[in-house]
Amino acid sequence: MSLTLTESAANRIQNLLEQEQNSKLGLRIFVNGGGCSGFQYGFSFDEEKNNEDIKIDSHGVHLLVDPMSLKLLDGSEVDYKETTQGASFVIKNPNAGSTCGCGKSFTPAESGAGCGHTSNYQ
Repeated sequence: MSLTLTESAANRIQNLLEQEQNSKLGLRIFVNGGGCSGFQYGFSFDEEKNNEDIKIDSHGVHLLVDPMSLKLLDGSEVDYKETTQGASFVIKNPNAGSTCGCGKSFTPAESGAGCGHTSNYQ
């Protein structure tokens, strides 16, 4: 199972970690129920690695992921984008059957369900 960061995401995370001034922190990436598409992504800094957590090192950043989240995130890439509309982390998830327009929630491909939102963009 794999989860990777782009250089842009790793640089942004390293900058945020430097501001925290705590060398024990890693970035926890998780998936939980919610959002308009069924599941939503979450990020938090965490000092503690739980027994079941998988630790992934990518571009010098320590990622912590629980096994259930990693199953839904397997093969994903976390990127950081800055646009005129703002800046945010973006997850490119090959396991997502559909995503909401905000990009923060998804439906797994195997479920066959989709987001209830409609898009005006073609």
